[in-house]
Amino acid sequence: MFAGQRQEGFYVDLGSIFDLGALRPFQNLHLIPLPAVHGVNGTKKLNVHTIALQVPISDLTRDGSSTFTGSADPKAVIGVWTAAYRRAGLIRDSGVVPDATAESGPWVQVSRLGNPLFNEVIVPMSKKDAWNALPPSADKQFVQYVQHPELAGLLPVLYPGVFPNLAALSASRDDLQAILLTGIPTGIIAGFQNFTGGTLADMLRLNMAIGPSGSPNILGLIGGDAAGYPNGRRVADDVVTIELRAVAGVTYPLINSSFTPDGAAGAIFDIEDPATNKPPLNYLKKFPYLNHPFSGFKVPA
Repeated sequence: MFAGQRQEGFYVDLGSIFDLGALRPFQNLHLIPLPAVHGVNGTKKLNVHTIALQVPISDLTRDGSSTFTGSADPKAVIGVWTAAYRRAGLIRDSGVVPDATAESGPWVQVSRLGNPLFNEVIVPMSKKDAWNALPPSADKQFVQYVQHPELAGLLPVLYPGVFPNLAALSASRDDLQAILLTGIPTGIIAGFQNFTGGTLADMLRLNMAIGPSGSPNILGLIGGDAAGYPNGRRVADDVVTIELRAVAGVTYPLINSSFTPDGAAGAIFDIEDPATNKPPLNYLKKFPYLNHPFSGFKVPA
C-alpha cells in the first residue's frame, strides 16, 4: 500500500474537449474553426493525493484461486469501482475562530466511478447527482444514455461532413453497452472476454487471466492490446482517445459488421498522436507506478 502525493497520471485536454467538444489536432474542421494544433494536457505537472494498493489475485476471486483455465474462464473476471462518502449532516459555526464544524448522521455516498469519464460524458447534467448517489447495480435506469450517447449526436454537428456514417447511425449502441455496462462476452473478440453477467453496471472489468503486455499500446483493446482499457485500466492508457473513438463508432462493427466507421473516427486523438504509442508523461516501472511528486519548493518549468 502507498498513500501520499504523486504526479498526476491522467492526461486529458480538459479545456478543449470539455468545452465545445473540440479536438485541437483537427479543430480546423470544427463548426467554430481554429487552426489545428497539438492537444494540451490540462493536468500537466500537477500532483494528486494517491492511495495505491497492490492486491494478491487470490484475494479478488470468489473461491480464493489465483490460476485460471484461460481467458474464457469466468472466474478470471472481476468488476471494480470506487465510491466516496461523507456524513449526512454538517454544521458550521461561523461565530468561532477558526470556524467550528460538526458532522453527524450516517455516511452517505456522494460520488462513484468505474469506467473513466462515464459520469462526465455519458450521464446528462440533470442526472449526475442521482447517478453519484446510486450503486452500480442501479445503472439500468441510465442505459438509454449509453445506447444513444449525446456526444455521438454532437460530433456530426460540431464537425460538419466529417462523420456522415455516425450521423446516419440511429440504432442502439449495443457495443457501448457491452464495453461499459456488462463487459464484452466471449465470441466478440477472438481470445478475449471480460463479461460479468447481464446486470447493467458501470464497473471497470478486468480479466486477470490476461497477463501484462510486453509491448503495451496506449490505445488498449482497440490498439490490439488486450491487457489495456477497457480490460482494466493501466495508468498510461489513453482512455480519452479510446472512449472518443468508441463513441464515434470505431467499436460498432463488433456487433454490426455492415457498419463502416468514418475515417475521422479512427483518427481521433486527444493529447499526443497515439501513433507514437507514448503517453505525454513518465511513470515509474514499479509500484506505485505514478511518478514522484513535483517539488512544492521549486515550481516545474
